[in-house]
Amino acid sequence: MVTRAHRPLRADAQRNRDRVLHTAAEVFAAEGLSVPVHEIARRAGVGTGTVSRHFPTKESLYAAVLLDRMGQLSGYADTLVAEHDAGTAFFAFFTRLIQEGAAHRGLAEALAGSGIDLDSAASDADCNVSDRLRTMLAEAQAAGAVEPGITFPDLKALTAGCLAYDGPDPDRIIAVICRGLRPTPASTSTDTSGGGTI
Repeated sequence: MVTRAHRPLRADAQRNRDRVLHTAAEVFAAEGLSVPVHEIARRAGVGTGTVSRHFPTKESLYAAVLLDRMGQLSGYADTLVAEHDAGTAFFAFFTRLIQEGAAHRGLAEALAGSGIDLDSAASDADCNVSDRLRTMLAEAQAAGAVEPGITFPDLKALTAGCLAYDGPDPDRIIAVICRGLRPTPASTSTDTSGGGTI
């Protein structure tokens, strides 16, 4: 027997849900997480009750938006891995993550810690961006494209630093970080300290 929770949405209900998600994504990207649900409903052209039926709390709406975004990023990562060498795939994905975080304030706030267990939800939905980045880092290091001393926490700290930057040329900062992640001649030949260039 199909329970109500697993019953497919009617076409009009699905359209409303998609409209709310699309609107919420735009609002969170432009204005952050403080926009109230009734304002999102107004901009989506639906009632607040419609939003609440699909997303009982603001956190559940926010999580749905972020999971959708993470699904897109995960698909991008999988395409990069399939079509490029490990180093190219890693740097393209790392750059995209920072650009997405800078463009999407909601995502940036989530990365900074919003109290939502996105990693767990993303793992359940097979769209865990952190897992993909961690794997891509290891593969790029094995291929000699990334400094061997760089760790995943290092990447998280570098990402946070880039997201905090509010200067006029964020792409320049990303390029500087990426250059620093690449191995130096010493680290690929005689360096045994495990130290990186950062």
